[in-house]
Amino acid sequence: MTGLSDGAVSRLRSVATWPEFESPRYVAVEEIGRGGMGTVYRATDDLLARDVAVKIPNGFGTAAVAARLRTEAAALARLEHPGIVPIHDAGRLADGRLFYVMKLVRGKTLEAHLADRPGLSERLGIFERICEPVAFAHALGFVHRDLKPENVMLGAFGEVLVMDWGAALLTDADENSDPGPPAPSRERQTEDGTAIGTRGFMAPEQMTTGDPIDARADVYGLGAVLYLMLTGDPPAEIEPTAGLASRRDLPAALRAICFRAMSAQPADRYHDVLSLVGDIRRYRAGLAVDAHHETALERTMRFVRTYRTAIVLVLTYLVMRVIVAVVSGR
Repeated sequence: MTGLSDGAVSRLRSVATWPEFESPRYVAVEEIGRGGMGTVYRATDDLLARDVAVKIPNGFGTAAVAARLRTEAAALARLEHPGIVPIHDAGRLADGRLFYVMKLVRGKTLEAHLADRPGLSERLGIFERICEPVAFAHALGFVHRDLKPENVMLGAFGEVLVMDWGAALLTDADENSDPGPPAPSRERQTEDGTAIGTRGFMAPEQMTTGDPIDARADVYGLGAVLYLMLTGDPPAEIEPTAGLASRRDLPAALRAICFRAMSAQPADRYHDVLSLVGDIRRYRAGLAVDAHHETALERTMRFVRTYRTAIVLVLTYLVMRVIVAVVSGR
């Protein structure tokens, strides 16, 4: 008996898992993304005559996979922010699998954008935009837990969107004050024992079972994203900030911000995302940052960089006065 080729197996798998909606409203058009948990399809919404994105668990999955999809849908339904993709609808396919419908994002990942080598100012501006929806989610009690460049999308018109909230955790503080929809799962490991998150971008406490996880885990993840945006390389799993220490081409203040955000101990990090992004904004404005204690020389050089135009104008004026005085004296 002749075995099937890999291509034939792939086509059969695609046919077997292709979404069939009970309602004629949605029609899947093409697969546009696939991850460990689910697959995203571009689909048409015939009722509103628009393209949408539909996320469905891979294959027929497990109860844990279905639960994570529900987690993500519930999180997106509550996190109404310009930097988070809005959810439009949710339901079940004809075969019983869950699905949810969201805005179709047209653009590219942060990882792809960085390949174009944008300037430092642009990179820091994008980083600020990444921090904003994460800070908003923290205000509602959500912790993302899987921040990485692949989970950040840059839209065609300048949008910066934080994606993939399937690993989101809802803290007890928020849950006690606002019951709301079903709370996201609190598991820190998948069924096979793998820690939830991505190595290199995952806070140390996410890989252990005893330490609590709170918003400072996302501060670490954002620090790791900043590390990659500054150096071009992802953090190493062992001694993740080691590569930053030797990067003397990067300003000491930026290196200090990254070091603090990626501290191994949560207590040593920025206590929240607003403190982290506040230091980035101070750096961009030419001000001293909280994470770095400047030397007198550094303070002087920062002053010169910040006010160089005014300094040049004053020096030019003084030189012209001297020249006029010398000429007049003759």
